[in-house]
Amino acid sequence: MNITELICEFIQKIIRKEIEIYNEASIQYELAIFLRNKLPDYKIQLERNVSYFGLVKSDFIKKEMDIVIFNNDKTSKTAIEIKFPTNGQYPEQMFSFCKDIKFLEQLKSKGFSDNTFICFADDSNFWSGNAEENSIYRLFRKLEPITGLIQKPTGHKDEQLNITGSYVANWQRINNLMRYFIVRVF
Repeated sequence: MNITELICEFIQKIIRKEIEIYNEASIQYELAIFLRNKLPDYKIQLERNVSYFGLVKSDFIKKEMDIVIFNNDKTSKTAIEIKFPTNGQYPEQMFSFCKDIKFLEQLKSKGFSDNTFICFADDSNFWSGNAEENSIYRLFRKLEPITGLIQKPTGHKDEQLNITGSYVANWQRINNLMRYFIVRVF
Protein backbone atom coordinates (compact mmCIF):
# COMPACT_ATOMS: atom_id res chain seq x y z
CA MET A 1 0.00 0.00 0.00
CA ASN A 2 1.64 3.23 -1.14
CA ILE A 3 -0.51 6.00 0.33
CA THR A 4 1.37 8.79 -1.43
CA GLU A 5 0.68 7.28 -4.86
CA LEU A 6 -3.00 6.92 -3.98
CA ILE A 7 -3.18 10.51 -2.73
CA CYS A 8 -1.55 11.73 -5.95
CA GLU A 9 -4.14 9.76 -7.93
CA PHE A 10 -6.87 11.37 -5.81
CA ILE A 11 -5.44 14.83 -6.49
CA GLN A 12 -5.39 14.12 -10.22
CA LYS A 13 -9.14 13.48 -9.98
CA ILE A 14 -9.51 16.91 -8.35
CA ILE A 15 -7.43 18.51 -11.12
CA ARG A 16 -9.58 16.80 -13.77
CA LYS A 17 -12.69 18.02 -11.90
CA GLU A 18 -13.91 14.47 -11.27
CA ILE A 19 -13.96 15.29 -7.56
CA GLU A 20 -14.98 18.65 -6.15
CA ILE A 21 -13.51 19.92 -2.91
CA TYR A 22 -14.63 23.07 -1.13
CA ASN A 23 -13.61 22.69 2.52
CA GLU A 24 -11.63 20.40 4.80
CA ALA A 25 -14.56 18.06 5.48
CA SER A 26 -15.21 17.59 1.75
CA ILE A 27 -11.59 16.52 1.26
CA GLN A 28 -11.77 14.15 4.22
CA TYR A 29 -14.95 12.45 3.01
CA GLU A 30 -14.01 12.30 -0.67
CA LEU A 31 -10.55 10.92 0.13
CA ALA A 32 -12.05 8.30 2.47
CA ILE A 33 -14.48 7.15 -0.23
CA PHE A 34 -11.65 7.04 -2.77
CA LEU A 35 -9.42 5.03 -0.42
CA ARG A 36 -12.20 2.56 0.45
CA ASN A 37 -12.54 1.79 -3.25
CA LYS A 38 -8.78 1.37 -3.67
CA LEU A 39 -8.07 -0.55 -0.44
CA PRO A 40 -10.95 -2.99 0.09
CA ASP A 41 -8.96 -5.11 2.58
CA TYR A 42 -8.38 -2.16 4.93
CA LYS A 43 -10.60 -0.19 7.24
CA ILE A 44 -10.77 3.52 6.46
CA GLN A 45 -12.11 5.60 9.34
CA LEU A 46 -12.53 9.30 10.02
CA GLU A 47 -11.80 11.21 13.22
CA ARG A 48 -10.63 8.08 15.03
CA ASN A 49 -9.24 8.65 18.52
CA VAL A 50 -5.71 7.38 19.23
CA SER A 51 -7.05 5.45 22.23
CA TYR A 52 -8.74 3.02 19.80
CA PHE A 53 -5.24 1.71 19.06
CA GLY A 54 -4.35 1.32 22.76
CA LEU A 55 -2.45 4.60 22.86
CA VAL A 56 -2.55 7.10 25.72
CA LYS A 57 -4.20 10.35 24.61
CA SER A 58 -2.03 12.51 26.84
CA ASP A 59 1.08 11.34 24.93
CA PHE A 60 -0.08 13.15 21.80
CA ILE A 61 -0.39 16.75 20.66
CA LYS A 62 -3.78 15.86 19.14
CA LYS A 63 -6.24 13.11 20.01
CA GLU A 64 -7.93 12.21 16.71
CA MET A 65 -6.64 11.34 13.26
CA ASP A 66 -8.46 12.88 10.30
CA ILE A 67 -8.25 9.59 8.38
CA VAL A 68 -6.79 6.32 9.58
CA ILE A 69 -6.20 3.23 7.45
CA PHE A 70 -5.58 -0.12 9.12
CA ASN A 71 -5.91 -3.86 8.65
CA ASN A 72 -8.13 -6.11 10.79
CA ASP A 73 -5.48 -6.96 13.37
CA LYS A 74 -4.16 -3.36 13.47
CA THR A 75 -0.63 -4.42 12.57
CA SER A 76 -0.59 -2.08 9.57
CA LYS A 77 -1.66 1.46 10.43
CA THR A 78 -1.42 4.73 8.49
CA ALA A 79 -2.69 8.20 9.42
CA ILE A 80 -3.57 11.12 7.17
CA GLU A 81 -3.95 14.68 8.40
CA ILE A 82 -5.64 17.27 6.18
CA LYS A 83 -5.78 21.05 6.19
CA PHE A 84 -7.72 23.44 3.98
CA PRO A 85 -7.57 26.81 5.75
CA THR A 86 -10.36 29.22 4.85
CA ASN A 87 -10.12 32.06 7.33
CA GLY A 88 -6.76 33.72 6.72
CA GLN A 89 -4.86 33.77 10.03
CA TYR A 90 -1.78 32.77 8.06
CA PRO A 91 0.82 32.36 10.81
CA GLU A 92 -1.62 30.50 13.10
CA GLN A 93 -2.70 28.20 10.29
CA MET A 94 0.94 27.54 9.37
CA PHE A 95 1.64 26.63 12.99
CA SER A 96 -1.36 24.30 12.82
CA PHE A 97 0.23 22.63 9.76
CA CYS A 98 3.35 22.05 11.85
CA LYS A 99 1.25 20.66 14.69
CA ASP A 100 -0.28 18.07 12.35
CA ILE A 101 3.19 17.08 11.14
CA LYS A 102 4.37 16.69 14.74
CA PHE A 103 1.29 14.57 15.49
CA LEU A 104 2.18 12.28 12.58
CA GLU A 105 5.73 11.98 13.92
CA GLN A 106 4.29 10.95 17.29
CA LEU A 107 2.10 8.34 15.60
CA LYS A 108 5.12 7.07 13.66
CA SER A 109 6.94 6.48 16.95
CA LYS A 110 3.99 4.29 18.03
CA GLY A 111 3.95 2.03 14.98
CA PHE A 112 2.04 4.00 12.33
CA SER A 113 3.82 4.03 8.98
CA ASP A 114 3.65 5.99 5.71
CA ASN A 115 1.77 8.83 7.42
CA THR A 116 0.84 11.80 5.28
CA PHE A 117 -0.03 15.45 5.75
CA ILE A 118 -1.90 17.15 2.91
CA CYS A 119 -2.57 20.86 2.75
CA PHE A 120 -4.82 22.53 0.19
CA ALA A 121 -5.13 26.31 -0.03
CA ASP A 122 -6.96 28.72 -2.31
CA ASP A 123 -5.28 31.82 -0.88
CA SER A 124 -1.87 32.75 -2.34
CA ASN A 125 -0.77 34.24 1.00
CA PHE A 126 -0.02 30.70 2.12
CA TRP A 127 2.62 30.14 -0.58
CA SER A 128 3.78 33.64 -1.56
CA GLY A 129 4.62 36.96 0.05
CA ASN A 130 7.20 38.15 2.55
CA ALA A 131 9.12 35.46 4.40
CA GLU A 132 11.28 37.18 6.97
CA GLU A 133 14.15 35.23 8.41
CA ASN A 134 13.16 33.32 11.55
CA SER A 135 9.45 33.67 10.77
CA ILE A 136 7.10 30.76 10.20
CA TYR A 137 6.34 32.19 6.74
CA ARG A 138 9.71 31.07 5.39
CA LEU A 139 8.75 27.42 5.94
CA PHE A 140 5.76 27.69 3.62
CA ARG A 141 6.86 30.41 1.18
CA LYS A 142 10.56 29.73 0.62
CA LEU A 143 10.94 25.92 0.56
CA GLU A 144 12.93 25.98 3.80
CA PRO A 145 12.81 22.72 5.76
CA ILE A 146 10.14 22.33 8.40
CA THR A 147 12.38 21.02 11.16
CA GLY A 148 13.59 21.74 14.68
CA LEU A 149 11.95 24.04 17.21
CA ILE A 150 9.00 25.98 15.85
CA GLN A 151 7.53 28.68 18.07
CA LYS A 152 3.84 29.58 18.11
CA PRO A 153 3.96 32.78 16.02
CA THR A 154 1.19 34.88 17.60
CA GLY A 155 -0.61 35.51 20.86
CA HIS A 156 1.24 34.50 24.01
CA LYS A 157 3.77 32.52 21.96
CA ASP A 158 3.56 29.98 24.75
CA GLU A 159 3.77 26.87 22.63
CA GLN A 160 6.55 25.34 20.60
CA LEU A 161 6.95 22.15 18.63
CA ASN A 162 10.07 20.11 18.04
CA ILE A 163 9.86 18.60 14.56
CA THR A 164 12.45 15.83 14.51
CA GLY A 165 12.29 15.07 10.79
CA SER A 166 12.84 17.46 7.91
CA TYR A 167 10.00 18.25 5.52
CA VAL A 168 9.45 20.72 2.69
CA ALA A 169 6.19 22.43 1.74
CA ASN A 170 6.57 22.23 -2.03
CA TRP A 171 3.33 23.79 -3.26
CA GLN A 172 1.90 22.30 -6.46
CA ARG A 173 -0.75 23.88 -8.66
CA ILE A 174 -4.24 22.38 -8.91
CA ASN A 175 -5.68 25.30 -10.89
CA ASN A 176 -5.27 29.09 -11.04
CA LEU A 177 -6.72 29.53 -7.56
CA MET A 178 -5.69 26.45 -5.61
CA ARG A 179 -2.46 24.74 -4.62
CA TYR A 180 -1.48 21.86 -2.37
CA PHE A 181 1.54 20.21 -0.81
CA ILE A 182 2.14 16.76 0.64
CA VAL A 183 4.48 15.82 3.47
CA ARG A 184 5.27 12.16 4.13
CA VAL A 185 6.15 11.08 7.67
CA PHE A 186 7.37 7.50 7.32
